[in-house]
Amino acid sequence: MNCYCGLNQDYENCCGAIIQNKKVASCPEELMRSRYSAYVQANGSYLVFSAIKENRHEEDVALIQEFSNSVKWLKLDVLFADEKSVEFKAYYKEGKEIQLLHEKSRFTKEDGMWKYADGELFTTKIERNESCPCKSGKKFKKCCGLGL
Repeated sequence: MNCYCGLNQDYENCCGAIIQNKKVASCPEELMRSRYSAYVQANGSYLVFSAIKENRHEEDVALIQEFSNSVKWLKLDVLFADEKSVEFKAYYKEGKEIQLLHEKSRFTKEDGMWKYADGELFTTKIERNESCPCKSGKKFKKCCGLGL
């Protein structure tokens, strides 16, 4: 099975290895991709674990799982990545509407491992002429964006 993060790799050798603690993320982009895959799987425990210590709150596990189970994750687009941050767009379907999470995430090393520190959210909408996130191959305006 291809990885949820969108890379053309087997899940077990990509994000699965990081989530299952068989491999350590080598850079912020790898950690961010594994976190996206964890959202797809509603793996709140991993998402809390992969954050910096001061942002780890056990009560968040259930909230993350509830949210992730209430939506259908569609795709991830990495826009930019460097040694400390990753800007991405994550698309998900909530009810009948496609939503977009556009964030620039910051990462730091803690105990020798990359961890999610925080992120800056952007107010971005899906453009009418971009490919539909549902992967139909159609433009958004001719697919899930009909009637918007």
